[in-house]
Amino acid sequence: MLTLTVVSMFLLLFFVVFGENGLIDLNRLKMERDGLLQKNAELKQENISLYREIGRLKNDPKYVENVARQELGVIGKDEVIIKVKKPKKAGKN
Repeated sequence: MLTLTVVSMFLLLFFVVFGENGLIDLNRLKMERDGLLQKNAELKQENISLYREIGRLKNDPKYVENVARQELGVIGKDEVIIKVKKPKKAGKN
């Protein structure tokens, strides 16, 4: 009788630790939750940044001009582009 009780206790412990919805699954789910919370926080920060940029693009002409210059290579009305070619070096002897 005592042996049966001890075996039953070990089986119960085994199922609590390793069984479906056991401690190992709980630990895995906690790690997954922590990763999702971290990703969610990063996405919130990115959203805030994008909302600020949208606001600046709608309301700040200087910012729009700067973005156009940087990303599209746009120049102003009275500006001229001058391209300078580097001189070719003489052949190696």
